[in-house]
Amino acid sequence: MTARPVAGTAPAWPLSELARQLRELWRTRRLLATLTRREVAARHAGTAFGVLWAYAQPLLTLAAYFLVFDIVFAMRLGADAPTTRVGLFLVVGALPWMAFGDALNRGMMSLVDAGGLLQKNALPPGLFPLRSVLGSAVVFMPLMGLLVLAYIPHHGMAPAVLAVLPLLLLQWLLCALLAWALAICAAALRDTAQVVGFMLSLGIFLSPVLFPVTLFPAAARWALWLNPMTAPVLGFQQVLLRGQWPDPLVWAVLALWLLATALFLDLLLRRSRDQLVDWL
Repeated sequence: MTARPVAGTAPAWPLSELARQLRELWRTRRLLATLTRREVAARHAGTAFGVLWAYAQPLLTLAAYFLVFDIVFAMRLGADAPTTRVGLFLVVGALPWMAFGDALNRGMMSLVDAGGLLQKNALPPGLFPLRSVLGSAVVFMPLMGLLVLAYIPHHGMAPAVLAVLPLLLLQWLLCALLAWALAICAAALRDTAQVVGFMLSLGIFLSPVLFPVTLFPAAARWALWLNPMTAPVLGFQQVLLRGQWPDPLVWAVLALWLLATALFLDLLLRRSRDQLVDWL
């Protein structure tokens, strides 16, 4: 005996729940902008230099890379690398990776931190992961702009520099989707924070941030594409260090990561719709 579909219920199309919640977030975009401004201001409230610390910390880290590897030790890469100078190579990959890690770490715990507010107010839960990710974008997007200017001697303002903008937009979209998904996971299971922290510590070694792709064993290079930041980092390296358009593979893998993350988030949104506030 076969079960009949319940009258009046529509089929659950892929990404329909995510699309519904995104429409709800669009209606509250002014609130999201206000929360983002407060998020950035609150990160360094009470300090003498305020929000300037948010920019100073990554800049000082990048300056240390350049000083140690290019000036003090004068380390050099092989001929197959996009540049022979280790410090210059590290900076191009390290800044996007720092942005990725900052967005994920802050966004992952955003729902847990906002639990009391969500229990008292009927707000879209997605406001809080997106607020954290946008707060990180406010800090790191201008730094990426400075990086483009600093690397003019390498890319020569070639037309390929225009690819930086879609790369940045796609990276931050991926960060938003991942942070939102991880925030739901962290609400259900607090161990998520420890697991993700370990994966971020390990992930930088399984990416082309510290070493060129050519230094990885050829038989194991497929594993690099399991890291969501491999495609953006390779794209930035090709543009800023060589003035070349990113390979089609970079765009294809990035698109696959976005689709897979969106489908995973849609599934989590469906499963947690009636339980999320209780978990908090």
